[in-house]
Amino acid sequence: MAKRQGLGKFFELGYLTEELLLKNLVFVLFLGFLAILYIANAHYAERNVREIQGLQREMKELKWYYLTLESENMYNSRKAEMAGRLREEGLIAAPSKPLRIVVDKNAYTDGY
Repeated sequence: MAKRQGLGKFFELGYLTEELLLKNLVFVLFLGFLAILYIANAHYAERNVREIQGLQREMKELKWYYLTLESENMYNSRKAEMAGRLREEGLIAAPSKPLRIVVDKNAYTDGY
């Protein structure tokens, strides 16, 4: 009897191979399940890494925006800048500092 050659030889299962496969079918299925879990876990981890990188990029952009707004606010609140804006509106800045009124609490504690 002639032996099969070529691809047919690889697809041919002998009696021992079939018996071994059927005997360990549960273990083979378990290994397949573990492989699917491993692949799913890798995809989940990659998705989380991409999400974290996106959030870090967004946080960096928001920090730059905050620093820009803060510097604009500091510039606009300068005394010279405020005086220029008041002049545009037709107002004049006070030449002296505002007076502070101090009330003595002991003077009004007669009957209260």
